[in-house]
Amino acid sequence: MIRKRGEHGVIILTALFFTAFIMLSFRYYSIVWQQKDVAAAMTERTFTLEVGSSQGTVYDRYMEPMVNAETVLKAAAVPSLLDREQAAQYAVDKESFYSDFDNGLPFVFECSDKALESDGLTVFEVPVRYSGKQSAQHVIGYLSEEKGADGIEYAYDSVLRDTAPVNSVSYITDGFGRILKGEGKEVLRTEAYKRGVVLTIDKEIQEICEESGRSIVTGAIVCADVRTGDILALASFPDYSTERIGEALGDKRCPLINRSLYSYSVGSVFKLVTAAAALEQCFGGHMYDCVGKTDVEGRNFNCHKLDGHGWQDMPQAMANSCNTYFIELARCLDIREYRRLATYLGFGREAHLCAGIIGSGGVLPTEKDLSVPAELANFSFGQGKLTATPLQITQLTCTIANRGNMPVLRLIKGLTHDGESIISEKRPLYSEVLSIDTAEKIKKMMILAVQRNERSNAKSRLVNVGAKTSTAQTGRFDENGEELCHAWITGFFPAEDPQYAVTVLIENGGYGNDAAAPVFRRIAEKITMKQRGIREDFRQLVR
Repeated sequence: MIRKRGEHGVIILTALFFTAFIMLSFRYYSIVWQQKDVAAAMTERTFTLEVGSSQGTVYDRYMEPMVNAETVLKAAAVPSLLDREQAAQYAVDKESFYSDFDNGLPFVFECSDKALESDGLTVFEVPVRYSGKQSAQHVIGYLSEEKGADGIEYAYDSVLRDTAPVNSVSYITDGFGRILKGEGKEVLRTEAYKRGVVLTIDKEIQEICEESGRSIVTGAIVCADVRTGDILALASFPDYSTERIGEALGDKRCPLINRSLYSYSVGSVFKLVTAAAALEQCFGGHMYDCVGKTDVEGRNFNCHKLDGHGWQDMPQAMANSCNTYFIELARCLDIREYRRLATYLGFGREAHLCAGIIGSGGVLPTEKDLSVPAELANFSFGQGKLTATPLQITQLTCTIANRGNMPVLRLIKGLTHDGESIISEKRPLYSEVLSIDTAEKIKKMMILAVQRNERSNAKSRLVNVGAKTSTAQTGRFDENGEELCHAWITGFFPAEDPQYAVTVLIENGGYGNDAAAPVFRRIAEKITMKQRGIREDFRQLVR
């Protein structure tokens, strides 16, 4: 019995020993883990939140932004450091704000200008790449997968997106990722948007051209400085939105095409070249009796005035746009010199404005082509194989208005690093193509073509202009069997001291005087009013 009691005591002692050991072990490991927690909580780390990116800007000639022109406010928010309802007052989209806030993680939301910065709220002004009504869209182009896909965006992709232009705010966190209050924050506000490309475009003139041509279904408008060749406006119709590229791709009007770079049948505008060639070859005194038609190697060519214009000199024939006069005039010319002048004036040659923005060279008939009498006849008044772009026609007008000195059209003025100064600025280039005497005579003809024509829709009581219209045949017909014709006008103003050259093309627009001339007049008047500081509503008084 004694033995059994001893054995029972040993068992009890052993059990107590193990129990004590387990309790002590648990306490030990508990203390160890607590110490690890404390160490982890004391380890500082950084959490960075990105708040909107910013790319380089495309500027107009006066350093006015043509993209990044508008901004929105975005705030970096830390829920643990904010009062939920107070911060929600600043949110543009409150439903989205509450959803993000309740997740507990730092987030970004668009806010109002009433948002006040604090430890838990940091506000950034972020540029919006394109405006709702983006000006000069065909020049600016668009992005695809954050890279330039067309226009200036494509040509200067490396300049506009050469760094990681991101706004950010960095916070100090503990080992569990919790942002530490009172430890401060590091804010980076990028200035990448300041660098960019400076165009020759005048933003206000671009908008004037777009507004004046808003009724154009398909066509183009080009405005240039006659002295420097700087392109002040380059508008193509119809326009498109970068937010609906897929829709534009399916549009039968092909809005993604920049029609100022495409070549078309020219028509009577080319009579300016024929007249210049004649003056340079000493046939300025040519007289002709228009009876409404002329025979060229057995083929009749009609004048638009079927009963004829009668006897005419060159200024009269230009004002009347007499086809037969210029057909007969071309017969007198040396074909090689005639065609060579057209080449010097830019016909048949591409216009390289920048990478990806290249004006077509069009079609300039060869000497062999022009040795065929009927082809020469068509060429004399801008028909047949000849095609040209609105850019080429504008360059022609600049040459005439600039006393025979042809400026090379340019779109790029230079680059900028700070949005204030221009580097790598390109200088205007010129070629002396026409004599001063020839250019002045053609200029006067264009002025008289408007002033002496009571039916001219280019005539304005606000500003004197010189211009030439075209109704270019296309050889295509509508469902009623009527031939489709492109409506053209090219001209300069003010007539006394030309500063601007403007060309308007309306595809299948019909008569140049009916369709294109009113658009030209509106542009000339609005630019003149802008220069003189005249109110827009005054335009009604000058009709």
